[in-house]
Amino acid sequence: MKKGLRIAIIVAAACLLAFAVFGVMKMSGEKHRQLTCGGVRVEFADDYNFVTSEDIEGYLKKEYGTYIGQLLDSVDLAKVEGILDSKSAILKTEAYTTPDGFLNIKVFQRAPSVRFQKGMAGFYADSQGFIFPLQDNYTSRVPIIDGEIPISFESGYKGEPKTEAEKDWLSRVIELVGFIQGSRTWSDNISQISVRSNGDLVMVPRHGKETFIFGQPVDIEDKFSRIGKYYTTIVPEKGEGYYSTVNVKFKGQIVCRK
Repeated sequence: MKKGLRIAIIVAAACLLAFAVFGVMKMSGEKHRQLTCGGVRVEFADDYNFVTSEDIEGYLKKEYGTYIGQLLDSVDLAKVEGILDSKSAILKTEAYTTPDGFLNIKVFQRAPSVRFQKGMAGFYADSQGFIFPLQDNYTSRVPIIDGEIPISFESGYKGEPKTEAEKDWLSRVIELVGFIQGSRTWSDNISQISVRSNGDLVMVPRHGKETFIFGQPVDIEDKFSRIGKYYTTIVPEKGEGYYSTVNVKFKGQIVCRK
């Protein structure tokens, strides 16, 4: 067989294959466009339980309307994501459809770093300083700070604190909580943190009768260093529980009172 004829046959075969593939893809695309949505499938990207699959379906039923039975290609995925992303405990969602006729939703929930309790009201804050309400479905086991929290919020509020002073305070508290959680010694020993009316943070250890007046959430490492010195130098001499309060709010000082 001549070389030119062989090339012509190869080219013709390639063209036939390309047309065949195009035809299959076109048929598949036509079939997909005729598919209707048979249901929703929800996947959670984390272990929090602030929202459930039933919640997701309820949000869509209330705010999106009917999507079951709708042509799969006509489901408004951006609208689905927008509805769900507006919920306080949801960080973001990813919505997509699959050829089996399902609307699929992957949910990323907010990860709280700390919980604040002010009387009967409370809220969470994540590591970025975004605050959001406590949830009925689930209570996250994170450090709790109670008392005179210097952040104004209304029931159901979500977002950043409203003033720069509040943002700065929250940022420092998140840093403080991160420091405690990152230390096995302090995470095991600090059982409670409260805010006094003058703004001082007060820490209650898990063991002993002392309370530690920490002051503002600044100079965190230095203050904990002085709390450590209290345990290693003063307690061995005076005994555990000899003092009722230990004040480390003033730089370079450990002020003990019975």
